[in-house]
Amino acid sequence: MTEKVLVIKLSALGDFVQAMAACKLIREYHYDAEITLLTTKPYVQLAKMSPYFDDIWDDGRPEGLSATWKLARRISKAKFQRIYDLQTSDRTSNYYRMLTPPRPEWSGIARGCSHFHKNPDRAHMHTVDRQAEQLAMAGVGLGRGRVGGRGDNPDLSWAAEVQKGAARTELTWFGVRKPYALLVPGSSPHRPEKRWSAKNFGNLAMKLRRAGIMPVILGTDSEKEDAYTIQQICPGALNLVNRTDHVQIIMLARQAALAIGNDTGPMHLIGSSNCPSVVLFSDASDPNRCAPRGDHVSIIQREELSNLTVNELLELLLKENILEPTLAPFKRASDNTSNA
Repeated sequence: MTEKVLVIKLSALGDFVQAMAACKLIREYHYDAEITLLTTKPYVQLAKMSPYFDDIWDDGRPEGLSATWKLARRISKAKFQRIYDLQTSDRTSNYYRMLTPPRPEWSGIARGCSHFHKNPDRAHMHTVDRQAEQLAMAGVGLGRGRVGGRGDNPDLSWAAEVQKGAARTELTWFGVRKPYALLVPGSSPHRPEKRWSAKNFGNLAMKLRRAGIMPVILGTDSEKEDAYTIQQICPGALNLVNRTDHVQIIMLARQAALAIGNDTGPMHLIGSSNCPSVVLFSDASDPNRCAPRGDHVSIIQREELSNLTVNELLELLLKENILEPTLAPFKRASDNTSNA
């Protein structure tokens, strides 16, 4: 009989992207199982295109006790042999308690579950490392030294194959020309302290444009005003706010010369897509726990992002040889100024 496995990951975008590393491990371990993902509607498209799941349930955050009991009954009736709770919230632990006994094997932090992640410092670990250790304690990836170590970076390379030849992921679809840089000025609307100012992004866009690099702005409704400010300063910036879905962001990132943005969900998609990326942090969040992971991701942190100037940002990147050769035009301009 085919083994049935459930993975629970509800939100948010950055956390969902980071969980792709754990989902890959789960698929490798349960290579011939039927794996279902319990998530929420914003992440269905991305999940469906990934190679990790056979089925997607999008009702992972029901409202009200009646709807929650309905979901618990659905999970019980599905007869999963093992459930991986990658959300590890009070909500999802409550799902475990509501299941009809005998309960399936459960990896998470629900009291009494079969594979309890018992590290008392788990809340202080980076999400990727915490989930890798959680799986290791359930026997997944154990032979690869996950316990107490660094987990693999999320890998979104599969997106290139599933969208190969699709017009909606071509640069011409958006009017983008190489070389280009992605600018991500957004972050949580209720956390303004996590945002580098739109004015700074606008001045950065102008410097990029003068160096022959097209600035491309990404975001959603909450970044409309930021995009307007950036374009007022740099009319040559391309505004793609509200014009890209998750997969399109991945495809833009895979061909971008660089990306610079705040601590926000799209930067996780970008950083996990092999794009040279710089993520800006204030003291409002801890990059050791939540920064995007990728082979070419760099972090710059200031107590207050308002203290970081555009020139200082570029000087830091040049000094540390980050994003070379993309920033070569800035270095030449700096050298010319020095020799003048």
